[in-house]
Amino acid sequence: MGEYVIKLPDVGEGVAEAELVEWNVKVGDLVREDMVLAAVMTDKATVEIPSPVDGEIIWLGGEIGEVIPIGSPIIRLKIDGEGHAPAAAEPSKPAKAEAPAPDEKPAEAAKTESKPAAVVAKPQEAVKPAAKPVFNTSAPRSEGEKPLASPAVRQRARDSGVDLRQVSGTGPAGRITHEDLDAFFARGSQKPGSAALSPDNSVKEIKVVGLRRKIAEKMAIAKSRIPHITYVEEIDVTSLEELRAALNSKKRPDQAKLTILPFLMRAMVKAIADQPQLNALYDDEANIIHQHGGVHIGIAAQTPGGLVVPVVKHAEARTLWDCAAEVNLLADAAKTGTATREQLSGSTITITSLGSMGGVVTTPVINHPEVAIIGVNKIMIRPMWDGTAFIPRKMMNLSSSFDHRVIDGWDAAVFIQRIKALLETPAMIFVED
Repeated sequence: MGEYVIKLPDVGEGVAEAELVEWNVKVGDLVREDMVLAAVMTDKATVEIPSPVDGEIIWLGGEIGEVIPIGSPIIRLKIDGEGHAPAAAEPSKPAKAEAPAPDEKPAEAAKTESKPAAVVAKPQEAVKPAAKPVFNTSAPRSEGEKPLASPAVRQRARDSGVDLRQVSGTGPAGRITHEDLDAFFARGSQKPGSAALSPDNSVKEIKVVGLRRKIAEKMAIAKSRIPHITYVEEIDVTSLEELRAALNSKKRPDQAKLTILPFLMRAMVKAIADQPQLNALYDDEANIIHQHGGVHIGIAAQTPGGLVVPVVKHAEARTLWDCAAEVNLLADAAKTGTATREQLSGSTITITSLGSMGGVVTTPVINHPEVAIIGVNKIMIRPMWDGTAFIPRKMMNLSSSFDHRVIDGWDAAVFIQRIKALLETPAMIFVED
């Protein structure tokens, strides 16, 4: 028998550490090659750690929420075969034995000290058949047994009040997929509530880790360091909605359906051309404003794990349809947890929208270190006076916040009024200045 040590891989250029956000296995589990063992997070991007070999988990390094340096051992596997040291473990030095895990028995620790820390089964060798299944793929599972599922699936189950131990997994090694949850819901198998009324004195402690912790840290920085000024203006989008419906009815099959966001993005590009100071990042420690020529618009998107901000790069060089296609692509990547670090970074100004639940007025928090954020509220039909009578119009508020250290209230108002004029007369969006 040999031992294989999995170290935290390089998860992105310039990244020195990552936060451990999920274990999908426990000590004693038998795993197969390519099975996802853990998930780590850095800069809002979640990276899954697969197993490169078949074997048995004998040690897990780190607790959920712990920040681990790149290259640190995180998993030990017992494997069949003589094995050899992996090339990636120590590129310039012979492999050395790792310190035994705290919970190892003395005999196991002694074995560890007498052989290399990381060995790999030879290609022609395979793990012997296990006496027990790798994972229990039937439901319900036994008490304490952790089902195998991605972070997104676990979050969706938590939000729906579903115990994943009661859900059958059809993926590899019993992995529970979104389709398995859909089937579970379709059977009406949600956990039933108690019919009796009784006091609940329980207190649940929820450790703030992963994306939730990063959101908390960023919001705290934004609110503590940026003096916000919020400006609200109502927009008559009746003509815009008519144009949008007409364009969607004529669109090609390969074109994305237009929402209001691409129109707003193009209006912002034109308004920024007149007021470039709105498209900037403020380094308040160095007292330097970095004013960008490229308009990189962040689109705040709600995902099962929390709020992320994928970025439409160079909106100034994109058409209406191109903006729509890129928004769809980024939204899908964000919701499925496949967005890359590149897609989640580099914004110079942000749009935030709650869609149909957008409310009447919001007070958006600026995406630090940007200096402006545009908030989209829901469209409502309201009676508006045209000088002779009240007529129904489709109205929408823009609730936008600005960094008052570098953006004066007058400049904020001029910016929003320019956007308002473009959205209320949408043909002007397509007119070259």
